[in-house]
Amino acid sequence: MRVLIADKFEDQGIEGLKALGCEVTVEPDLGPETLPEALARVAPEVLVVRSTKVPAHVIDAGESLRYIIRAGSGYDNIDHAHAADRGIPVSNCPGMNAVAVAELTIGHLINLDRRIIQQDTELKSGHWNKKEYGKARGLKGLNLFVHGFGAIGQEVASRAKAFGMNVYTTSRHLSSGEVERLGATSIESTRDAVLNKLPEMDAVSVHVPVTDETKGSCDKEFFSAMKPGAYFINTSRGPVVDEAALAEACQNKGIRAALDVYRDQPGFKDGDWCPSIASTPGVYCTHHCGASTDQAQLAVSDKVVELVKVFKETGAAECVVNRAQLDMESAGA
Repeated sequence: MRVLIADKFEDQGIEGLKALGCEVTVEPDLGPETLPEALARVAPEVLVVRSTKVPAHVIDAGESLRYIIRAGSGYDNIDHAHAADRGIPVSNCPGMNAVAVAELTIGHLINLDRRIIQQDTELKSGHWNKKEYGKARGLKGLNLFVHGFGAIGQEVASRAKAFGMNVYTTSRHLSSGEVERLGATSIESTRDAVLNKLPEMDAVSVHVPVTDETKGSCDKEFFSAMKPGAYFINTSRGPVVDEAALAEACQNKGIRAALDVYRDQPGFKDGDWCPSIASTPGVYCTHHCGASTDQAQLAVSDKVVELVKVFKETGAAECVVNRAQLDMESAGA
């Protein structure tokens, strides 16, 4: 079985795939412009990507493709609906990077409260400003709304509890009792319920996938409901947030925000680009690196090997994110 890895990938995972008898090609610098040629040249049955975008035209270029794996949890960089039209299952690796994303989230939360980056920049510029930076609130006793209570949201909640924060969330898959056992207080899973609760929240951390329902859901109405001076963190997906509405809230309500993802972030891995919201005072930015720890990437690579092993030996795909579309396509056939 030929496998093309179109992203950075751990040596442990590469060796694991070779041990399965796979013919592995690793080209980590591929993008949507160069990936079609590589698919034609390598003719892989399995394509593995992390952040590399896989739109419809790329999928169509892979005539030999039978399986696409997203080496991570989110999968909006892959046109999974079009893959289903081609009969190609798309799988992800849920939960493997949850701890890594949660750690970055907590790092952002601490920075929003203590303004560590701003302090460092100002002090290195030669200005001692202890009077200004002695105004942090402290996290203990603050109310945190975890928007999305999957594996990552749960890891964030457990760490926030360790700081003495009061955690609130919504879940359509867990009972209120199960949510409580995981360290949070359950809120009704409706937009009105969330909007009504936001004025009580000192911080909001977003951990939802991109769906028709969540896309743009953190909008002007959402930020208008937030408490003035609250903290907002998004380490999930850029399209969930209306960045113009967030910038307005930062300017007019004193919201401080930390973003690891952006609406129109580039597909390349190294080059000139800066999100417009980065110039807004009170906004801190990182490079969509939430899952980028050695520990997380080793766990993800092991999961990819496991998924390929099952597919190679049985023809079955696990952790399929486009199952519904595949079933519809199969029924239509």
